[in-house]
Amino acid sequence: MKKELIQAWRTNNNINLMVLDKVTPEGMNATLSKRGGRGVAGEFAHMHNIRRAHIERRAKQYLDDLVKFPTGAVPTKAELKKALRSSEKAVEALLVGALENEPKHRGFKRGIFTTLSYFVSHEAHHRGRILLTLKVSGNTLDKNTQMGIWAWDQI
Repeated sequence: MKKELIQAWRTNNNINLMVLDKVTPEGMNATLSKRGGRGVAGEFAHMHNIRRAHIERRAKQYLDDLVKFPTGAVPTKAELKKALRSSEKAVEALLVGALENEPKHRGFKRGIFTTLSYFVSHEAHHRGRILLTLKVSGNTLDKNTQMGIWAWDQI
């Protein structure tokens, strides 16, 4: 069960990184907001920041290497990749620790699979926002990437 838990979480993050890799420089700055809301880079930063917030609440021992992007920040792809990889490892450690009932590894009250489901569904929501923003702004990702986000057996 531990192996499957880790693989599901890593697959989710690999999809984030795959999408991030394919976004053009123009696409990174794309936004649908008319009032200064998040653009594509901000959506990726938000995903990382939410992971970080949960680590801070649930497993502080993994917080040290996790940068916090300020509200409104537009990080580079390199900064986002580094942050997403770091927070991937921290969330993985939280998940495994909670599964194994280690002290100071607190998942959601309804269990480890609810915890994993929260992270994956939150990030899938923001990937959807990213894909819509890219499409509407004329920065659509290639068809292989659009379909590739659903190929969990190959990722």
